[in-house]
Formats: sequence, C-alpha cells, structure tokens
Amino acid sequence: MALHAPTLATTSNLPVRRALLSVTDKTGLLDFARGLASMGVELVSTGGTAKLLADACLPVVGIEQVTGFPEIMHGRVKTLHPKVHGGLLGLRDHPEHAAAMQAHAITAIDLVCVNLYEFEKTVAKPGCTRADAIENIDIGGPSMIRSGAKNHAYVTVVTDPADYSRVLEVMKAGAGCTSPELRADLAAKAFAVTAAYDAAIASYLLGQEDRFPALLALRGRRTQLLRYGENPHQAGASYVTPGAAGPSIGAAEQLHGKELSYNNINDAAAALELAVALRRLSPHAAGACCVKHTNPCGAAMVTEAGPGQSAARLAVEEAIAGDPVAAFGGIIAINVTVDEAAAERLCGKDVFLEVLIAPDFTDRALEMLRARWQNLRLLKTGPIDPAAPADAVEFRSIPGGVLVQERDLRWSTREERRHAAGPAPTEAMAGAAGFLEVVGRFLFSNAVVIGGFSPEHGEGVVRMFGAGAGQMDRVTSCRLATEKAGALAKGACVFSDAFFPFADGPAILADAGVACIMHPGGSKRDQETLDLCDQRGITCLISGLRHFRH
Repeated sequence: MALHAPTLATTSNLPVRRALLSVTDKTGLLDFARGLASMGVELVSTGGTAKLLADACLPVVGIEQVTGFPEIMHGRVKTLHPKVHGGLLGLRDHPEHAAAMQAHAITAIDLVCVNLYEFEKTVAKPGCTRADAIENIDIGGPSMIRSGAKNHAYVTVVTDPADYSRVLEVMKAGAGCTSPELRADLAAKAFAVTAAYDAAIASYLLGQEDRFPALLALRGRRTQLLRYGENPHQAGASYVTPGAAGPSIGAAEQLHGKELSYNNINDAAAALELAVALRRLSPHAAGACCVKHTNPCGAAMVTEAGPGQSAARLAVEEAIAGDPVAAFGGIIAINVTVDEAAAERLCGKDVFLEVLIAPDFTDRALEMLRARWQNLRLLKTGPIDPAAPADAVEFRSIPGGVLVQERDLRWSTREERRHAAGPAPTEAMAGAAGFLEVVGRFLFSNAVVIGGFSPEHGEGVVRMFGAGAGQMDRVTSCRLATEKAGALAKGACVFSDAFFPFADGPAILADAGVACIMHPGGSKRDQETLDLCDQRGITCLISGLRHFRH
C-alpha cells in the first residue's frame, strides 16, 4: 500500500544538492564529478572512489564522516547505514519522513552514482575459486541502487558511465535540477542492472551445482535496436551475454559496412561457430565456410598449401566453390587472418557477400575490401583459441518457456568409428569423413553432406561438394546432395547426421558413385544399408553419434 502520493513538486524538476559516488568502473567519473561540483553539488564518496576524487583536488566528504562509523570488515560494511539509506529513501515532502530525517540528522542524497563489483569478470578469470567469486558479490552497491531507484520521484540514480553526459546536460539546462522523465528512465535501467547482476550470481552459484537449475536466470545487455527482425513487420534487438566464452558476433569489432540486421547476426553467428569448430578439428589448418540461412553451403579446410600459395585464399576459394550459386549473397567466416591474396579473391566479380568474419585483416586486405565493397560488413573477432572453453549450454525460446540443452560440441574420433561394410577406409578417407561430420553438425536435419579432397589441390584441401538439408525425408536430402555435388560425388565421402531408415537414400548415393558413407547407425534396417555398401564396394563407417539440428 502506498504511504504517500507524490505531489506536484515530486513530479517536477528537482535540484541536486548532494551526490553519493561509489564506483568500481571509474571511466569518466572525474569529468562527471567536476561537472556536479561546478553546479554546487556536495560530493560524498567511499574508499577508492573518494581517494580518486581527492587526488584530483575535488572537495569530497568521506562516507565515514556521514555515518559516523568507519568502514569495517575489509569494506564489506560501509554504506549499510540509516544515514545513507534514510537519505536515499526518505520522502522529501512527507511530514513523518521529514521529521525522522531531522530528528536523526539525516541529510537527503539527491543523486547516487554506483556501479558494481565486477563479478562476471572475476568468475571468468582462470583459477577463480568459489571464495573469490563470493568475495566479489556486491551488497552495498545494489542496496544503494535499489533505494535510489525506488525513490526516483526524488532521487537520480546513475549506474552507467554512458549516462554521465546526459545527466549533466539535463542539470545544466535545468539550473542544477533533474527532470522526472530522466529520473524514471534511469530508475528502470537501475533495476535492470541489479536484476542482471543477481542473475549472474545465481547462474554461477547454481551452475556450480547443477547445469540445469530449478530456477533459470537469463541475462543480456542490449547492443542495438535493429531495423526489424527476420521480416520487416517484426521488431528486433540484439543482446550480448556478459561473460560468454569464446569469440562471438556480439563482441566482434565491425571495421566496415552497413549496420548488421537480425538475419545478418543470426547467419554470422552460425558461420563463426563452424569456423571455430574447424579450428578445433585442426588447429594448424586454415578453415573457411560460407553460410546461407544458417546452413553451410560451402566449407573448406587447408592443411597444406603449395609453395607461394596463401592458405587463407585457398580456404575462401574452396568454400565458395562448394556451392557458388548459394554462396552469392551469403556470409563467409574464416578462422585465420585475411591476407591480400584472400582479399583479392573476395573482391572478384563473381563474389557478393553480406558479412565477412575473421580473427583479423592485414592492412592491405582491409584497404582492398573497403575499396571494393561499400556495404560489406567486416567483423574482426580477435584470435580463435582452439583450446578455449566454449559455452556449455544453449537456449531456445518457445511460447511460454525456454528449452535448454548442452551444446553439440563433440564429434566422433577415428577410434570410435566402426568399419561396418565395404573396403577398409584409407587414412585420407577417414580424414575427409571426419571433416564432413564437423560440417554436417551445422546443417538442419535431415542432413546429408558430400565432400572430399579438392580436385584442383588434392589432399592438402578438403571441402564440401554438396549438401541436402532441412528436408522432411532423408531420401530427398540424398538426392539434393548428389545434385549439388554433380560429377564430384564420384569417389567422394558422405556424412549423414542420423541413420538411414531404409537403403533407398544410400542407393541414390551409390548411383552417384560415392566411395564412403558415414552415419551414426541405430536403425532396425541398418543391415540393408550395410549389404548395399558391400554389394557396391562402398566403405561404410558407423560413428555412433547423432547430430540432429532443428
């Protein structure tokens, strides 16, 4: 029940006479504090923030002078005091509140500027212990933010350095006052900050015990409002997950081109994930892929480039060759630096791209790409470490809920694969099949992908020849894959993301001349496929690992 209905005064511009500053991220703080002080605002501060202000010759009142109590317990207790929270929570024009503030010598705090202990950065550090994490749970900061935000009819609460200039501009325009609209907006943002902070702590503590906790806390920071979602009649926005492992599109640096769209971001994320997987498969090889509607239409890995050849160029060239028609207007990700030779290929007249993603670009490559493409989005992710941990789980929204699962980060090893029919696999064949499994994991089911060694470059380059994906039956996927591969299907390898329920799909592959088929196995009619492979002289490998993607 409301104790007090705000009067006209509390819904109008109100002066800021006293501000409490206590921040972990000190970016821009001195300029903000100088701006406040220049308008006659008294500055109150704590610990390191107070020292920073004093060293800058700004007049500052230490928090212990306000509370009459020293900071204790290594700073765990310093702002949890009635003279702080009474100053933030008191209703200025409520008679009983005003009397209590006067009786207990509580001075109003009109602005509170707080950002929190860096919990997520702490837990992301290698070797972070549970004790380290717990010590970096901020108590006083969220308490002050919530007090100020609850009482935003009277108090301005600032949690983001990006808002400092906005607050100062409003105050300068309002003779030292903040507007009710500004206070309400910043209060809503403040509650979002504390909610995300608590979610991060809950995720860490619950995640240490259970990957799928009984209460799920999700968090994200909006990076941009998008022009629209998948289609023009849908609104959309982009968020990043703080503390996410590995390179990501959200954290990438855009070096050139138009603003990213919803579909660009979605497709680029799929392309980057495959490029990272190729780096994990072969850490010293150059890998590239071309993605259309989140499905790889081309992918290649260069384990050995010839004398004077650029591995980056070969990877890009062979990825495009996987399906030049589908690659037109697609998105390319490469897991090595884009050099001048790769840029030259990407500037070809037969190439049209929406997004190009890479760990880095040489200066000359960047110059060439910018000159050739006005709108091409160039995204720099930074180094791709094949040993770096990846996010363990993924989320999918459904009406009324969320599905959570472990990410599909595994593929079969050569030791796990069982030679089930036909001639024994060669080393080259086994390597090509493994590459296709990594690629096939990113195709929508039912997925069948055909590939092998480059006709032009031999065993130093393995790539896709064609794929069938997203079909309601596996026979159609086989037919589409062979049509895409054309003559290259002869002597090639095939990977299927799940077993063949009948031998009709493998028969289409056999008619196209493939030399090896790898699938997970597990059908009641597996023997029919094995018999076909024996009859047609096709090597059949059973991986035992299904890779559905819906």
